[in-house]
Amino acid sequence: MRPVNTDKSDTLVVLGTKVTHLDCVKQQACKDLGFEIEFQTVDFQSCQVMAARDPSSFDVYEQCFHNLDVVWYWNALQPIDLNRIDRWDQMINLPKTIKDATGVGDVPAKKLYVQENGVLGSHPTGHISMVPTLFNFDSFCFDTEVFGTNNPSEASWGWFLDERAAGRVGIVDESAIGFFDLSLAISAQGLMSFDDLGNMNVREIKEMFNILKRLASKGHFTTSWIDAVDAQKLLIDQAVALQSIWTPAMAGIGHAASRFVEADPKEGYRAWFGGTSLSSALAPEKNEMAYRYINWLLDGGAGAAMARQGYYSAVPDQVRKHLADHEWRYWYLGDAAEQDVFNNSNQLAAPAGARRSGGPMVEKAERIAVWNSVIDEYNFATRGWKRFIHSIDGQPM
Repeated sequence: MRPVNTDKSDTLVVLGTKVTHLDCVKQQACKDLGFEIEFQTVDFQSCQVMAARDPSSFDVYEQCFHNLDVVWYWNALQPIDLNRIDRWDQMINLPKTIKDATGVGDVPAKKLYVQENGVLGSHPTGHISMVPTLFNFDSFCFDTEVFGTNNPSEASWGWFLDERAAGRVGIVDESAIGFFDLSLAISAQGLMSFDDLGNMNVREIKEMFNILKRLASKGHFTTSWIDAVDAQKLLIDQAVALQSIWTPAMAGIGHAASRFVEADPKEGYRAWFGGTSLSSALAPEKNEMAYRYINWLLDGGAGAAMARQGYYSAVPDQVRKHLADHEWRYWYLGDAAEQDVFNNSNQLAAPAGARRSGGPMVEKAERIAVWNSVIDEYNFATRGWKRFIHSIDGQPM
């Protein structure tokens, strides 16, 4: 039997990352729900490991569907009763059915429904592993002066390996994320092909890292980063010509905004879907609190805060009620900003006249190349990834 989390019986403990753990969201949730919420905020890898090892240390888990391979496998989470999710029927289909999701890899619906034998699958049942809450279509940003264009639709993932950016390429250090940025780059350059880019085999992983090793030995990559704050600093300092990017990092970069553009890659996006799960050690007296918190996340207020960071909500119709019309049109419809658009920290996210890269949400959803994924050979790939990142930092590969 798992130990039950009986600590802080009047406080809901939420384990997650900086992606969802915004102070404005926590403050509003506490006010609306009438109980205290404690955010345990860590990096992606630590979040996954902490959840798997000790479900008694948290009540609610916030991360992404591709992390479920590890956390669900270790029985750290419990099935969620769909009858208790108020806005399930209002949710978009992208995370709910395979047929509505383009791209290869860890399509959310593949791990959404809890089957009778306890494993996760795409066949609809009355219980799910994680309530879909927010998502995005990630790409990279590039220096328009280096690449000679400010048109995001001209960009290719292959630019990661382009000689024009040599010595000034940054990559996100996450083996289920940055790994795919570079596999897309290698594929786009025609350096190798993959039987299934979303689930590579050992031979393909070895060949991929041999290519990256040769590039790293020439100093092609300059640095790696872990969170959006680090990525933002690289842009402000103009230390990169191209790098992986998360949309929040594009706000508040000052003079660098005139040079860097978020790409709308020819080959399509690398997508992810985040959500919220319940600890298998959730104390009975906190059960109602946890479900109320999950339902609150889908009511629109939290989704509006996430929109100002550049993320989309699983229930966009609710979010629209909490955004100004010009915000909705910019973030979701891809229209030109009618006035300056700001993020939650009151930093300039887009000046008047600017358009969000890639256009409307519904069009970007049709152009997913791959989902963030934990592949079958994840452990092997992760060891290779760590050696690659160390080589960028000047350590032997």
